[in-house]
Amino acid sequence: MRKLLIARNMILSPLVSGLRRLALPVVAAIATLTAPAALAAEQLPLSAISTYMNGLKTAQSPFTQINDDGSLSTGMLYLHRPGRMRFEYDPPDSAVVVAGGGTVMIHDPKSNQPPESYPLRRTPLSIILAKQVDLNRANMVVGHSFDGTATVVTAQDPETPEAGRIDLMFTGDPVALRKWVVHDANGGQTTVILGAMETGMTLSDLLFSTQGGGGAPANR
Repeated sequence: MRKLLIARNMILSPLVSGLRRLALPVVAAIATLTAPAALAAEQLPLSAISTYMNGLKTAQSPFTQINDDGSLSTGMLYLHRPGRMRFEYDPPDSAVVVAGGGTVMIHDPKSNQPPESYPLRRTPLSIILAKQVDLNRANMVVGHSFDGTATVVTAQDPETPEAGRIDLMFTGDPVALRKWVVHDANGGQTTVILGAMETGMTLSDLLFSTQGGGGAPANR
């Protein structure tokens, strides 16, 4: 199915259903509207970003996803570091992608096929979910720049560079993750733009269970 093929691009790029295609100018406008109001005044050092990521234990945020084909998806992201993340896609898609227990599971309630699973270590998401984020690790960061508004870090797992890379966008004062772009091994690209992120809440372990294909959508 098309959505599962594109799902492999975020995990391998994030899962998407058959939402309507939008013209590139519309996509660009949405990206602009969802850009953070508070912008970094200067490039953030890798040490500061690593400290921020290691201190980010739980979080939830609405997200807008720009898929490789130009279509849009929306949903809610749940994060529980280390090792756990959940993407819940809004209806009519209602798909769920769960990272937990070293596995990424794609659950499509509309499909009559069993859930698909991949080792987390084979995906760029493993960089965000690592127990200890160390962007100064040899060969981890392949790009570190400042675009005038935010610090952009391009990272890959030096042990599995063939799994793809991820561009992470951070603003400062305080440091915050705002967006990422996954580049998969096949040349696909998927952008996730975060909305207002809440942190420090208690999240149920059931959200990150990979049993039953990631479970039912959370009650939010």
